[in-house]
Amino acid sequence: MPRVAILGAGIGAQHMDGYRALPGRWHLAVVCDLDADKAEAVATQAPGCGVTSDLDEIVADPEIDVIDICLPPHLHAPVAIAALEAGKHVICEKPLAGSVHDADRMAAAARDAGRMLVPVFQYRYGRGLYQLGELQRRGLTGRPLVATLETHWNRGADYYAVPWRGRWRSEGGGAVLGHAIHAHDLIARFVGPVTEVTAMVDTRVNPIETEDCAALAMRCESGVLVTSSVTLGGARDTSRLRFVFERLTAESGRNPYAPGADDWAFEARAPLDQSTLDGALAEAGAAIDARPVGYAGQFAAIADHLDGRLADMVSAGEGVRSIEFVAAVYKSARAGQTVRLPLDRADPICRDWTPQPPKGD
Repeated sequence: MPRVAILGAGIGAQHMDGYRALPGRWHLAVVCDLDADKAEAVATQAPGCGVTSDLDEIVADPEIDVIDICLPPHLHAPVAIAALEAGKHVICEKPLAGSVHDADRMAAAARDAGRMLVPVFQYRYGRGLYQLGELQRRGLTGRPLVATLETHWNRGADYYAVPWRGRWRSEGGGAVLGHAIHAHDLIARFVGPVTEVTAMVDTRVNPIETEDCAALAMRCESGVLVTSSVTLGGARDTSRLRFVFERLTAESGRNPYAPGADDWAFEARAPLDQSTLDGALAEAGAAIDARPVGYAGQFAAIADHLDGRLADMVSAGEGVRSIEFVAAVYKSARAGQTVRLPLDRADPICRDWTPQPPKGD
């Protein structure tokens, strides 16, 4: 079994739950966090799992096969590159990096080392999205036409009491980077990639540096038109996705952190008959029910890949494109114009999208 080290006991606690849902697939070796009590609370869930606060010790440990990075975003690139250069596989929480330049460096380090770099996009692994993928595989959806996304969450003073949140230099961005990134990844997964974006962003909810509201319009390579509404000022946390295809419309529930985990509504459009659609879903139901969801679903795919089996993996390239999309959003919002992708790597936005203070400040 691959021996994995979890770096960071915050979201790392949910990663631990995902690994533990897959007995016999992973060996949880160690949890690393500067807060020893938090690390211990996570590590005790896995028999024999150790605790340390020494990140360098983990990177240098020849017994560790996979390093799972659950650290604040500004640490993702340097830690991932060090781990890859030490010969480790890397799993990295979102956002993969704080700039296109750093994301490219991470992907290059993985290629040079011959190691795996996997961005965490656990939303992909859910019952409703397994159903949608199966319908696409069977050719029942037809061409994708439009899609709408809502990421309407509630984040206030208690959330931003964590010192690194809401700041450009430590969090790297706001709601577009840290909250809606999962919904935008699902666009790339099912109808993308995005080839142009027109964006408006604003800080309307909290007294923070980064944006907490956004309105985005996108066009994908397939021709699909997409709108995305983002706010951290919702009364409660809700997410909703709606995909309109030639032959059916697919709509999620409102689960904020796992919109793919629940059953979706699939409504046929002529010439597809609803009975044919329902029959296909029923026929695939047992196989879909057997698949783990969320973090467990993604970690199962990674374990399959490491075992040499065909797996539904998120690639390093997809992670890079997710960061490139964020850069394009910020560029569009500041310039007031449509931005096309892929971005020219010579564009300054690829190296640093942090807003620059006016000259003389």
